[in-house]
Amino acid sequence: MIRAGLLKASMLTAALLLLGAKPPEAQLVAPREGAGWELVWADEFDGSTLDRAKWAPEVSCWGGGNAERQCYTDRAENIAVEGGVLLLKAKKERFTGPARPPEIAEKRNPDILQSYTSGKVRTRGLHAWRYGRIEVRAKVPPGQGTWPAVWMMPQEDIYGPWPLSGEIDILEAVNIGAKCKVCEGGKGENRTISALHFGDMAPKNRFVDNRTARPDLALPSDDFHVYAVEWGERLIRFLVDDRVHLTVPAEKWSTASPLARRNPAAPFDRPFYIMANLAVGGHLSEKNNAKGVAAGTFPTQFAIDWVRVYRCARDPETGRACIR
Repeated sequence: MIRAGLLKASMLTAALLLLGAKPPEAQLVAPREGAGWELVWADEFDGSTLDRAKWAPEVSCWGGGNAERQCYTDRAENIAVEGGVLLLKAKKERFTGPARPPEIAEKRNPDILQSYTSGKVRTRGLHAWRYGRIEVRAKVPPGQGTWPAVWMMPQEDIYGPWPLSGEIDILEAVNIGAKCKVCEGGKGENRTISALHFGDMAPKNRFVDNRTARPDLALPSDDFHVYAVEWGERLIRFLVDDRVHLTVPAEKWSTASPLARRNPAAPFDRPFYIMANLAVGGHLSEKNNAKGVAAGTFPTQFAIDWVRVYRCARDPETGRACIR
């Protein structure tokens, strides 16, 4: 999930949007069928409870360095599987919980109070993958102050702490439907975001991102859509409903880690795990569009129909044979 104050639409993309054009990458349609992808892991959320062999809820009130306003809990009020869909539910309620998740907690992890609760699930410690196609069919919520995301972090910080070991953001949707001066379609914010994070320790960290509207300019909160990353050695691209909207070759990323010398694929050459969450507020959300958190936005929910992971059957070692 993109850190505090880091996200900006590229000048080129912003200019294209203002002119009514689509970024060049958004023109390419790359369906999964026939590309050689082989399903290796999935959760269709067909039961009535979260599969704890696949997902571990995060319990923390940490704002991710973004000053988010939620506590993530392991309660049915915030994480539920209903009707074949995973629901991450955000509610306005005062809640006290641990300040940080266990992997980054200080020796003393004090409780803190937040004004909202929500849900976050991760495959951390359970499943991780290097290269492949990871896709999620999801319906994002609308409203100023919402920040749903599906993203990936390294199983181990081989190259060092964030962002030296990288971050892959498959989907982010911030303030969908809120006022937006640069958005086409007349319905407000209608763009979703994908990004890579890498580089050196803040403030020398870097990122590559893109914000993309649907071809029909409809709000992504109106229906379910498929968000995906196709990740191969030295090439990563992001898709929405099989339309490529961001392509990043290795020449555009790097890591300051000395362990990555003479390795242009680093840091995106190690296993990453998957996360899905619904954040409330935070710098990215509250400093965009109408500002702040709208009083009528909550309760709301982020609905995920399925998550699927594929490998390239012809080239599982690099994945490149399937990225055309």
